[in-house]
Amino acid sequence: MTRTRQLGARVFIAGMALAAAVISGLAFPHSHSSEPLKFACYMAAALLASPLKVSLPSGTLSVNFLFTLLSILEMSLPETLLIGLLSTLGQFYWRPARRLHLVQLVFNLSQVTVSGAAAFEAYHLVSRYVLHAPGPLALVVAAVTHFAVNTLATSTIIGLTEDKPFSRVWTDSYLWSFPYYMVGAAVAGLVSFLNRHIGWQSSLLVLPPIYLMYRSYRLYVSKLETEKTHAEQLSNLHLRTIEALALAIEAKDQTTGEHLQRVRVYAMELAKELRLSEDETEALRAASVLHDIGKLAVPEHIISKPGKLTFEEFEKMKIHPIVGAEILEQVHFPYPVVPIVRAHHEKWDGSGYPAGLSRESIPIGARILSAVDCLDALASDRQYRKALPLDEAMAKVTSEAGVAFDPQVVSVLQRRYVEWEKLARELPLQAPPKLSTDVKVERGPAPDAGLAEAASAPPTAGMAGKYQERLTAAREQVQSLADFAHRLHGSLTVDDILSLLAVRLKLLVPHEAMVVYLRHGDVLLPQLVSGENFRLFSSLKIALGEGLSGWVAQNHKPLLNGNPLVEPGYLSDGRNHTELRSALAVPLEGSAGVIAVLAFYRTAQDAFTKEDLEVAEIVASRMAALMEQPAPKAARAAGAH
Repeated sequence: MTRTRQLGARVFIAGMALAAAVISGLAFPHSHSSEPLKFACYMAAALLASPLKVSLPSGTLSVNFLFTLLSILEMSLPETLLIGLLSTLGQFYWRPARRLHLVQLVFNLSQVTVSGAAAFEAYHLVSRYVLHAPGPLALVVAAVTHFAVNTLATSTIIGLTEDKPFSRVWTDSYLWSFPYYMVGAAVAGLVSFLNRHIGWQSSLLVLPPIYLMYRSYRLYVSKLETEKTHAEQLSNLHLRTIEALALAIEAKDQTTGEHLQRVRVYAMELAKELRLSEDETEALRAASVLHDIGKLAVPEHIISKPGKLTFEEFEKMKIHPIVGAEILEQVHFPYPVVPIVRAHHEKWDGSGYPAGLSRESIPIGARILSAVDCLDALASDRQYRKALPLDEAMAKVTSEAGVAFDPQVVSVLQRRYVEWEKLARELPLQAPPKLSTDVKVERGPAPDAGLAEAASAPPTAGMAGKYQERLTAAREQVQSLADFAHRLHGSLTVDDILSLLAVRLKLLVPHEAMVVYLRHGDVLLPQLVSGENFRLFSSLKIALGEGLSGWVAQNHKPLLNGNPLVEPGYLSDGRNHTELRSALAVPLEGSAGVIAVLAFYRTAQDAFTKEDLEVAEIVASRMAALMEQPAPKAARAAGAH
């Protein structure tokens, strides 16, 4: 609860207590009872009926108000208030379900006093100045007044303490109890009629009907509880579906729990600030976890690529909002999750995808999610770059307000992001169950239809000019090295081959640093390092799948203009070194898979071209064959020692 609402709740309770004190101070000094026995019987009946109460979504509803209405018809204001107060105390302290705090007791007693006095005055004002005599209409006005004051006061304090709109609390939790008050007014009117014609002792006969009414209402509420339980079971089913789908996303995308938690916290807080409806809030809660489920249809090497996507790869990535929406359409959520997932990459100015929606035509949940997701992505480590400080990430999001993001959403996010980040970090992080994604299945050596042979890439044709000259030079240089090795009858070691090739590669592919990482099981170790940052690169140890070179080795795919900063250990070295900004890495495919990775690094951003990539691939294809040649006898003999 915010400090403003906490202060508001205290002021409201104090105001109710003050009003009750004023009413009591005016009423009780002049109290008297013309019929003490009648008052005592009414009081006894009210106390006996005080435990009879019906549970509501946000509290309980007692039959005590029936005796308040009856007292309004038959007794003075002090007697009416006293019956209401004592029956309320009996309700709270006769076999209580839970211990009541002092502030709750003060509020409830104040509420009974104010609502009873308001109903009493309403009845007598209508009787005196409108009807000029007691009548059913005055009783209806008294019942409505008692209902309004009682339920609105309770709704207000619940709204303040639970940070909910009091109008929604009143509508959801108390409005439907209005007929109950009307039935009570009818019973009170019937008892009053019997009193006038038979005698007040007939009031004692009201207890059996009250109990019957209570039992009937309990059955009605029990039915509502059963329906509520069924609805909660369906809601839990949807929640479990969401959690299962989230696991599927994590298995594919390797999204961290911190990311999902931060996005969910920010999104829910924004929903409160922007006063989204309950359905919109629940839809956003689910979408904050499931918005990227469409990535299940995107090849894994694209999702995990530690570098910029090519045009073709980005075209494939852009299908994930559509596929995600199509997957979630099969779940039949009771709230609009699908439109949020479909539109979470739309932009405020209409330049987003997949439909090019703009401004308010984008669902509010999608507008919230896109801004929050971008902020978290910028402030988190990614395969292709390191995380930005949170303030810098927020500044980048703010700069896109009115272009990519809803300005209203960004304005609220900018004002509260520090507070929400602290909230997200304070919440306990639940570790998801470990999926068996690394299990090796021994059975089934081949599919029923057989295994396809891997096809080699088609040769490049139609090249001309300098581009063709570079490719020809690359082939000639590698071939000359192969011929040289052949003439020496396999006497060159791997280090010899790499050293000779390093001289030629400087001219073929311009670079500031070059590293050849040899694969040793699931680890890549630098075998040859040349150029800048020699000591830094020589110390690296890269696990398969990590960083640029680990990704290339695991996925058997080259990488153009990746970020060198993601190489494991690159930033951990405290010594001064040149900051390299782009990398070109290609796998060296041997007979048993990738045996090494050839990586070039440059200081300029996006320094390598497609021509550089093709030259590197030509070199890599022949280089792998040279490295797999049998080791020379001298080297083998040395290794035996």
